[in-house]
Amino acid sequence: MLMRATVALAAGLLLAGCGRPVVFHTSDAYPQHLSEWQVVWRDGDALRLNDGVMVYDIATPLFTDYALKLRTVYLPPGEHATYDAMDAFAFPVGTVISKTFFYRRDAAGSDSLLRQADWNGEADTVNFRDYRILETRLLVRQADGWDALPYIWDGNDATLSVTGKVIRARLDGEPIPYLVPTRNECGSCHISDHTARQFLPIGLKARHLNHDRKGQNQLVAMRDRHWLQGLPDTNVPANPAMDDTGASLDARARAYLDANCGHCHNARGAADTSGLLLDASNTERRHMGLCKPPIAAGSGTGGRNFGIVPGQPDASMLLWRMTSTNPGTRMPELGRSLVHAEGVALIHDWIAQMPGEC
Repeated sequence: MLMRATVALAAGLLLAGCGRPVVFHTSDAYPQHLSEWQVVWRDGDALRLNDGVMVYDIATPLFTDYALKLRTVYLPPGEHATYDAMDAFAFPVGTVISKTFFYRRDAAGSDSLLRQADWNGEADTVNFRDYRILETRLLVRQADGWDALPYIWDGNDATLSVTGKVIRARLDGEPIPYLVPTRNECGSCHISDHTARQFLPIGLKARHLNHDRKGQNQLVAMRDRHWLQGLPDTNVPANPAMDDTGASLDARARAYLDANCGHCHNARGAADTSGLLLDASNTERRHMGLCKPPIAAGSGTGGRNFGIVPGQPDASMLLWRMTSTNPGTRMPELGRSLVHAEGVALIHDWIAQMPGEC
């Protein structure tokens, strides 16, 4: 208890003038309620963020059944992350990353939620009246590595649920089983290096952050806060947004696959035995699935012979698995029960314009 109190006291002293201090909890003293971290909490109908956190977004985010997401990162006073061109930045002990998942309620304000909803990306516009806020996931950097903590909202606070939960909701009037992952299931995506068994953030990478938010580049904003060391002036990778018509179709499709598939489908990831590498570091087209037969996909082939058949999206296994909702064949395996129509359309068009034949 002494360590926990000392951490809280230090945060309070160093963050004087920033409103509530963030309270960092060690792994032997995780609180049952999200509000005890003082990173994000409920205040009436409002969702409040600590003044010491930075809101960020991802150029092309991971699809999660059309849920909207509010992302924040907090670093302890005087600490910084270290830049890496391809992998997740090296963050100090005491870093807390939060991601809150929510849907817009329909016009009647009922429990029916909207699949397509406009949100301006501003934290102060998220409230419990207009949105159904489902969960907030924390990634916490402890001395022995990262830990994942899913908190489920119910009433005035969110409660820790390491066993996850299926939340029944209605999306555009249709039932949807929204899945809050277990603490262990978080690792199925976040352990992107299965050789080293390292649990790492996915979104806090240069290529995902290298774009403007509120008129300032997010990486520059981190550097200006003294939160990021080693940011170069040039040659910083950048993924485009999937709807950025100023970027090439190839760049947008690769960014989508990188964000939604690359954390498993990389040379060190959980799906490395498939030989299908979809992360940004791979430039070999055959490893992306072009005219590549499956190694051990079983029923996951859908009767298709190759991962990608150039010019033939409907004959391509990659696209078929993106359109499947069967838990045994869909890709990604976790995080969705619905088909991402816009993502499917993007990959369909990408494959359709590929020259050649298998």
